[in-house]
Amino acid sequence: MSQVPEALHSRFDVHDRKQFEIKLEYQPTGADETRYLVEAYLFLPSSLNIDSETYPRADFYADIHNYVRFKTPVMGLAEILASEGSPLMKLEAWQRTGLAPEADVVYQAKLLSCVLRGALRRFATTVETRCEAKTGDAARADLETVVRSAGECVPAVLERFRAWLRATGEAKLQEKTRASLRLVDEYVSLLVEQFFRRAVADMDALPRTGPWLPLRKGLMEAVLREESYRKEHRLRSVLSPTGDNEEYMQRLGFLKKFCMNVLFLSSRRRQRRQGWEEVLFAIAAGVAMAFATSVAIWAQVRFTQVSLNFFLVAVVGYMMKDRIKEGLRRMFSRFAATHLYDRTTDLVDPVTARAIGICEERVDYGAAVKVPAGVSALRLHDDFLTVSQGELSEAVIRYQKRIVLDARLLPRSERGLTGVTDILRLNVGRFLRDMDEPEFALEYVDLEDFSVGHIRGAKRYPVDLVFRFTVMEAGTRKESAQRVRLVLDRNGIQRMQNFPQPVAAPEAAGTVPVQPAALRARA
Repeated sequence: MSQVPEALHSRFDVHDRKQFEIKLEYQPTGADETRYLVEAYLFLPSSLNIDSETYPRADFYADIHNYVRFKTPVMGLAEILASEGSPLMKLEAWQRTGLAPEADVVYQAKLLSCVLRGALRRFATTVETRCEAKTGDAARADLETVVRSAGECVPAVLERFRAWLRATGEAKLQEKTRASLRLVDEYVSLLVEQFFRRAVADMDALPRTGPWLPLRKGLMEAVLREESYRKEHRLRSVLSPTGDNEEYMQRLGFLKKFCMNVLFLSSRRRQRRQGWEEVLFAIAAGVAMAFATSVAIWAQVRFTQVSLNFFLVAVVGYMMKDRIKEGLRRMFSRFAATHLYDRTTDLVDPVTARAIGICEERVDYGAAVKVPAGVSALRLHDDFLTVSQGELSEAVIRYQKRIVLDARLLPRSERGLTGVTDILRLNVGRFLRDMDEPEFALEYVDLEDFSVGHIRGAKRYPVDLVFRFTVMEAGTRKESAQRVRLVLDRNGIQRMQNFPQPVAAPEAAGTVPVQPAALRARA
């Protein structure tokens, strides 16, 4: 299998015990339309009792949560301070000229928080990766440089942004604009606290002597400064070691949505399939009526209208007309399900209100799903899966999503947004309903004294998902595929196995265990 095309990147993750997440990044490289086709094949054990009747389309779509937004511009911490495209530089330029509308000022402030969040997240991920790996002196020196640079750049970004905020006090801004800027300020403060605290926690395994102690101390001093800053401004987003921190989590969630809404694309859903179905059903009714009318005309010619024969022919003609109509409706409905998408959504830029593309979705079950040979081949790596595709029954669900993006409408130059991120979460709660108890007690005989005891036996269900990606751009077509496995029990997702391409032996598969909520919250 080929690698994932450059125009599309994918990442799989377990969001929580009940939700599986796939993150797709569409990066059009041409100048015209780019088409993306994402196909997901779900192979479910028949014992889970999943089919088109027990799990209809409406329930499937209810279990899918879709978030489509512009890709956050990638900037390093040093670039935020110096790059011409940096939102911070644009805010400072507005302060000097005063030419930008207030809506643009709020937009750039929110975008600054998004860019800073991305930079801090990459910093924290780098620290985590380097700390987990068995690194040598050179790698540790590089880590020291990364941490030192973040400790210097982040306070500089905050200082310049807050200096800009104080300077805007002289401008005659609306109260809503001032409130929005204060919320952005609170959010960036929380971001620094969140990711710096995470970095210090990941550095726990490093020596507590040498250069690492002042580096830890510098990061924690930044965390404490931000906490004091919020206390001074009477903000309630302060962690309490003894409380439940409900208000803290509520404010953090609200601020994240408030600041990142400048990236999220709004949706306008259209019922295009329903319109075509109505046309097809009208054709079915017309064909049936034509048959009934033909029978009535023939009966009038052949028999008198007051005869028993005419009456019987008219009744039979009506019966046939009704059956023809219903039969054609079912046939056209199957045709529509095969060739038309269930849902069509316009992707709309929240700033310009222009549609930059469309998203179409469809789901098929059972016999309607034709599994391509390439998809089946990805699962032929052990005897269990080899025979299950022929002798043991399993339910197959195919979910298709077609994205069409007009690269000409992406705000590349004016806002630095060049791609679209599509986050899809699938809730597996329905798959768990008919599962057995997750644990059993197995009898165990000790070989020394033949005493009988019990050991734990876990009952889990493997669910394979194969994703096939197709990118059509500038007359070229690129395809790639990826297989993952979710291991479920009645309590939810226990782990995810990610099989690299090409598929190697089973022991080569990577395993991603589900982390406790307390650990995942920091991500």
